[in-house]
Amino acid sequence: MRNIRELISLSTDYLEKRGVLHPRRAAEELLAHLLKRKRMELYFDYDAPVEEKEVQAYREMIRRKGEKEPLAYIIGHVEFLELKLKVTPATLIPRQETEILADLIIKGLPEKELTVWDLCSGSGCLGLSIKKGRPLAHVVLSDISPEALSVAKENASDLEVTFLEGDLLEPFSGKADVIVCNPPYITPEEYEDLEDEVRLYEPKRALVGGLDFYRRLAKELPAYLNEGAKIFFEIGANQGPALKEIFFESHWTQKKCEKDWSGHDRFFFLEYHKNFH
Repeated sequence: MRNIRELISLSTDYLEKRGVLHPRRAAEELLAHLLKRKRMELYFDYDAPVEEKEVQAYREMIRRKGEKEPLAYIIGHVEFLELKLKVTPATLIPRQETEILADLIIKGLPEKELTVWDLCSGSGCLGLSIKKGRPLAHVVLSDISPEALSVAKENASDLEVTFLEGDLLEPFSGKADVIVCNPPYITPEEYEDLEDEVRLYEPKRALVGGLDFYRRLAKELPAYLNEGAKIFFEIGANQGPALKEIFFESHWTQKKCEKDWSGHDRFFFLEYHKNFH
C-alpha cells in the first residue's frame, strides 16, 4: 500500500516531466483535497497509508494535472475572500488580483442601501463578495454566458442577489450607484503567449477583448448611472494610460489607476458627475 510520501514523490516527478509549473505544490494540493486535509497536515503524517481506491482517484487527478488542466477545475472550487466558489470551464478562475479588487471595493463602500451592478460576472466572485461584505446593497450580476450564470447562481447559495443574462448593459434598466467590471481585456497577441493552463482550458471569450469593452462602456454607462456613481474596473498590465484617454470626457472624475503587487496596472477607478466642469 502506498503512503503519502511515496505518492507525492512519484506524482511530483511525473508532473515535472510533463512540464507542469510548481509540480510538488500541485501534487500536494490534490492529495490534500482528496484526503480532505489541509496541505500542511500532510507533512505531519507522511508515512500514513492511502487506500487503494483513493490512490486510483489520485492517479486520475494527477493525469489531468499532467495535461495542464488548472488545479481549480480539477478540485472544482476556489476560496475567494469569505466565499467558497464553484468553478468550471465555463468560468474564469478568480485571480488573487480580483480578490484584492473585491476587498478594495468593499472597504470603499458605505454600509447603506446601494444599487451595485457586476458586469461580466463570471463565477460571481466580485458581486457575491460585495453582497457578503455589504449586505444592504442591492446587487445584480450579469453575464453573456448562460453557463457562467448557472455557476454564479450556485455560488450565490443564500445571498439574495439578482441575475441577468445579456451583453454588458443590454439586460439592465434603471440606474446604478456602483458598477464593477472585470471584462475580457487581454489582446489577441497576449493570448497566444499565455501559459497552457490558461490558454487550453479557460474560456477564451472571457479573456480576449483588449480595450474594446472599456470603449463601449465609456459611451454607454452614463445613461445608467446615478450622480456620483463609482466605477471599478480590473484592467490589463500597462492599460492605465489608455483608460485615462478612453474616459476623457469631463463627467468622468477621480480617474485613478492602481497597481497590483507585481507593480503592473491592474485597477482603474472612476466617478460620474453629470454636470462636473
